[in-house]
Amino acid sequence: MGNEASYPAEICSHFDEDEIKRLRKRFKKLDLDSSSALSVKEFTSMPELQENPLVQRVIDVFDTDGDGQVDFREFILGTSQFSVRGDEEQKLRFAFSIYDMDKDGYISNGELFQVLKMMVGDNLKDWQLQQLVDKTIILLDKDGDGKISFQEFSAVVRSLEIHKHLVTIV
Repeated sequence: MGNEASYPAEICSHFDEDEIKRLRKRFKKLDLDSSSALSVKEFTSMPELQENPLVQRVIDVFDTDGDGQVDFREFILGTSQFSVRGDEEQKLRFAFSIYDMDKDGYISNGELFQVLKMMVGDNLKDWQLQQLVDKTIILLDKDGDGKISFQEFSAVVRSLEIHKHLVTIV
């Protein structure tokens, strides 16, 4: 994997050398099979993710090459989005990407339904959830195209200041 100093600036921009060393140590600890990549099972061995209904979506977003695993580079890039030095735009894009399952730049009615279903489980009947999704789309969809763009999403999230809570300390 090389040493930390050899990583490109895009990886190191939000972490200092000590933080990268700590993250490498954490990554190696999670990499139970020493494959240099985290499987879903290994990723979910983190206590803070075990009960998170969106863990699969987080893994999907971290897994930029689509191989079903998260290598160290993807791990650093993914976690850097939660750095205190990470910028607002990056945090908003990460949050948006959780919902934009097909990566087309929009959150469709179906995508919003799927992600919210992961979050609410069986606490709402599908028809109740669909009503919530429909109302949300109507409320956020300012240009009337039936889906939520990043700009529409960002405007709402910025007004709620949710992105300020997407921070982790390494």
